[in-house]
Amino acid sequence: MTTIGRIFDLTVAKYPNKEALYDVRKDIRLTYLEWSEEVNKLANALLHEGVRKGDRVSTYLFNTEELATTFFACAKIGAVFNPINFRLTPEELAYIIHDAQPKVVLFEKMLSSGIEPIHHRFEKTRFWFIDEDTPSYAANYRDKLVSAPYYEKDEHIDENDMYAIMYTSGTTGRPKGVIHKHRDMVEQSLIVISSTKVISDDVGLVTAPMFHCAELHCALLPRVHVGGKNVILHHFTPKEVLRVIEQEKITKFFAAPTMWNMLLQENLSEYNLSSLKMGLYGAAPMAPSLVFACQEKLGIQLIQAYGMTEMGPAITFLSEIDQIRKAGSAGQVCLNHEIRIVRPNEDGPSEPDDIVPAGETGEIIVKGPCMMDGYFNRDEATEKALYKGWYHSGDIGYLDEEGYLYVKDRVDDMIISGGENIYPREVEDCLYGHDGVLDVAVIGQPDDRWGESVTAFVVKKDSSITEEELDEYCKNSELLANYKRPRKYIFCEALPRNASGKIQKFVLRKQLEDLFA
Repeated sequence: MTTIGRIFDLTVAKYPNKEALYDVRKDIRLTYLEWSEEVNKLANALLHEGVRKGDRVSTYLFNTEELATTFFACAKIGAVFNPINFRLTPEELAYIIHDAQPKVVLFEKMLSSGIEPIHHRFEKTRFWFIDEDTPSYAANYRDKLVSAPYYEKDEHIDENDMYAIMYTSGTTGRPKGVIHKHRDMVEQSLIVISSTKVISDDVGLVTAPMFHCAELHCALLPRVHVGGKNVILHHFTPKEVLRVIEQEKITKFFAAPTMWNMLLQENLSEYNLSSLKMGLYGAAPMAPSLVFACQEKLGIQLIQAYGMTEMGPAITFLSEIDQIRKAGSAGQVCLNHEIRIVRPNEDGPSEPDDIVPAGETGEIIVKGPCMMDGYFNRDEATEKALYKGWYHSGDIGYLDEEGYLYVKDRVDDMIISGGENIYPREVEDCLYGHDGVLDVAVIGQPDDRWGESVTAFVVKKDSSITEEELDEYCKNSELLANYKRPRKYIFCEALPRNASGKIQKFVLRKQLEDLFA
């Protein structure tokens, strides 16, 4: 099978003069041939910096042309691409840099406050700045591209070579680096092209974060694969999205349900959105009322993708014709993949052959060609997650009689807010650091705008502490990104626990339902 770098070169050869990319913030337009020149310049600059096959290159960026260019430059020289979540705190960022050990980290002005306090810890890592007024500890990205000599790349890049490490939080709160090979993502791209009807005439808007595999692998890469155009928006704001849809005649884009909902709150009559044909969504199911609203007000069809970073990500799709009939479903398994619902095993990984009947809930396990190679530097976690050749998702769900998947809960109680995964343990660990907190449990509360909001049940050690004090504490914590902090605090006398001392979060969820009924 071909590689990601080869995909790019084949598209350039087929559509050299076609507009490939438009970076809205910088007003940069590139044809495929012009973009190829940028990719090759960066590839040469990385080689000149000493980056070789297997070395990591990290990006700590919003959506930019430079991130997309790094994606393909790394693929062409065999470097391992590592996009980092721009919402992380400096300490969370430092953990990933320490684990991945990148040769180069690209960052931008709006995120320099994350790099500033930690860069001195990484003497072997070079920091490249993509904007003007380069900090003293960094090199300028453009200068590197201009000054790099030409290299004739001599290392063969194989379909089974490592292509990327993408970090996802684990149940302990420590991120795990998911390893994907070139072959995984070529397969994923082909599946998405088929399942979401990607064509060369598509003009796709990149507005969800490119550090997420949903945007990177289910939107940007498939469009490049077929020769479509990518319009890159630095970050999501509803009015700017609508303006760009009209200006660039966008045909398709991916967004989390909360983003679609925010678009619908705008005055849509001010914009000509007639070019928009289809939307892709994921991270959470979409309420039928919201599906109807998108169809009616935006005049589009919707397709849902469900998955996880470990699988590339997509493992199911809910087609446009099933959005209402199968509301609440994650759809049917995608091409070349197999899903099983198996009986959860409290003593270890679930047994792949212990399959439960249709309609009965169990752990969702999946097998397919896009499955990760494992977790970087985490052999024990890899062995557990890929037990007997199946990826054990930790999600609980069921298959109906027609083979449609319904995701009911998560074994690890993960919260999805605004399309972002939030693990309660991280938030709980932060709050436990406050002197006035005796006990704490964090769960997700249904939220019309964000999908879920973070809610903390707190047992006070000091009776004087207030919700405002705890919120300020979380805002100032170096351990917790801002989007992870609780939006509501509920003070209680004690937390419900079972006989073994584990907190019964289902009891807390019921209390929330009763409290806000």
